[in-house]
Amino acid sequence: MEKTFHLRTTEHDQMIDITDTLESWIQEMGVQNGILIVSSLHTTAGITVNENADPDVKTDMLRRLAEVYPWNHPEDRHIEGNTAAHLKTSTVGHAQTLVISNGRLVLGTWQGVYFCEFDGPRNRKFHAKIIVG
Repeated sequence: MEKTFHLRTTEHDQMIDITDTLESWIQEMGVQNGILIVSSLHTTAGITVNENADPDVKTDMLRRLAEVYPWNHPEDRHIEGNTAAHLKTSTVGHAQTLVISNGRLVLGTWQGVYFCEFDGPRNRKFHAKIIVG
């Protein structure tokens, strides 16, 4: 079972909680147990698992990534000017592998799955595949 999801980001750097979207699809597919692989289809946007209770975590993460990877580094040579976005994506990762048990993602109390935009706003896609087992 596979599906490509579409979303529109609204900020240059943004973390969008996609947990409910993924869990709704798992329930729609009737999967009780298995593995979910979710992957960004972009080199300037990633997928991560992090806290979904305090919105300041997202703010702090994006701020700290911007400190580590400043947007206009004077020595960047990439012609599109978005080297920082590529570095952030490589740091966060482009994909996550998650366990499905009893029809739900196995996540900790405060965990959520995030689509991480680092070069927006844009129309974006992420792909998910369920392996039943």
